[in-house]
Amino acid sequence: MVVKIRLARFGRRKAPFYNIVVAQARTARNSKPIEVLGTYDPIPKPPADGEGKPFKDIKLDTARAKYWLGVGAQPSDPAWRLLSMAGLLVPKYRPSAKPTPTPASSIPEASGSADKEVNAVV
Repeated sequence: MVVKIRLARFGRRKAPFYNIVVAQARTARNSKPIEVLGTYDPIPKPPADGEGKPFKDIKLDTARAKYWLGVGAQPSDPAWRLLSMAGLLVPKYRPSAKPTPTPASSIPEASGSADKEVNAVV
């Protein structure tokens, strides 16, 4: 039985709300889970004092999450991100959206490459 930690979507249209659940890998997204570990609200909420940045609400039972990770439950990518924000997993490497351009000075010029002789051993 392969067990996954993943998100189950609830809430209205254009207003998502997720439960962080432990479920069998072959079951549907919103089917009955083995256990509910917590909730995640991706819509930013204003801070209580009115100052500072808005925050996304994450509530998680860390003891149960550690247990399920210990017995071999595999987190999905969004669940991995949330668990790493809670400090339970090491964050995965996410390549940046924009690759950094290579400076023109480090690119070798091809102006004299046609005259060079190539020796290859076959």
